[in-house]
Amino acid sequence: MAKHLHELIVSSEEFGLINSPAFYDCIVHLICTGGRGSFLYNDHRFEITRNDIAVISRPQLVSDIASDENFRCEYIAAPDKFLHNLLPANNYAIQGCVSLFDNPIIKVSDIDASHFRTDLANIRSRVGNTDHKFYQELMGSLLQTMVYDLFDFHAKTNHNILTTDRVGYITTQFFALIEGGRPKTQREVSHYAEQLNVTPKYLSDTIKRVTGSSVSTHINNAATAIALSYLKDSKKSVSQISDEMNFSSLSYFSRFCVKHIGMSPVKFRTAGARD
Repeated sequence: MAKHLHELIVSSEEFGLINSPAFYDCIVHLICTGGRGSFLYNDHRFEITRNDIAVISRPQLVSDIASDENFRCEYIAAPDKFLHNLLPANNYAIQGCVSLFDNPIIKVSDIDASHFRTDLANIRSRVGNTDHKFYQELMGSLLQTMVYDLFDFHAKTNHNILTTDRVGYITTQFFALIEGGRPKTQREVSHYAEQLNVTPKYLSDTIKRVTGSSVSTHINNAATAIALSYLKDSKKSVSQISDEMNFSSLSYFSRFCVKHIGMSPVKFRTAGARD
């Protein structure tokens, strides 16, 4: 049975559980409030102390978690897919995520740490309000605030996010195509490889190595966000949206929505109308 959103957003202070299988489809947003801890992530060891924030996009890559007796933390684990569908794509969002996969630790000031803990407290205080008529939008706005605060913290100490070598160039250019809305009509890896003058295998290997996710995942996440924005606007029919997004057929568009949104476009609109 599919879980509801309030069951998927988890608040905890148990550092040793940040790589729990329950979080494998989530992003963990953690702040250390005292002591010293460490963990292996993507084959690199990272230490975390007071006022350090860790943004862990792939908890399944975390291992060898350790901490001293004074260590304290708090964190929110939120569904990766919900965040991707909700948050608008922008240049910093994508490049910041790439950088945080390489180094998930953000060191912040006392003031910024206080802001972040307030963000976490606001999410915790409302996650149980499932009778709210606009519950998903409510939780989305609170998670958005947290994420934009994280972007701000990260930007203060990361002026040059990606390197200038070939890998950095290909990564930057690939995400520039994504940000430019190319997935609206182009969803084949070969298209992006051709635009960047590399082979599909080189592009796939590079993006997977840098971000931890496949090229197709990034393309489909962006296409899903575009489809959702169209479906929320009742001016276009489902058939018109399918044509505008260059799907080969209405049934293919419907299958895409079921796979990436969780329901057919007609059911999505019907559910929206009931809300």
